Amino acid sequence: QVQLVESGGGLVQAGGSLRLSCAASRRTFSSYSMGWFRQVPGKDREFVASISGDGDTTYYTDSVKGRFTISRDNAKNTVYLQMNSLKSEDTSVYYCAVSAVNAHKMREQQRGDYWGQGTQVTVSS
Repeated sequence: QVQLVESGGGLVQAGGSLRLSCAASRRTFSSYSMGWFRQVPGKDREFVASISGDGDTTYYTDSVKGRFTISRDNAKNTVYLQMNSLKSEDTSVYYCAVSAVNAHKMREQQRGDYWGQGTQVTVSS
């Protein structure tokens, strides 16, 4: 079992930036791929970004490429999502996830095995 706690959400104007953080309880944090997903009411949860355990490999959904950056600090058991040039369509609840599959499969399978509680991001236009 692993606990994930997200922080950093909030209200921002279009074009602005936010950084989300996700702290994990697992001591073997660096062995697992991590990812961010988002969900708006009435829609399925969608993949946003994933990162390999060593931090060397990242994947993004097309709509955030060039604007969002996922990173991790294994010494702090924390993964981050830096979100720049935010758009109103980025408004969503963002969830951190850890998975037993690799970062590529997290994207291909839209898979997370453990989830955080979510943090709201609202972008005003």
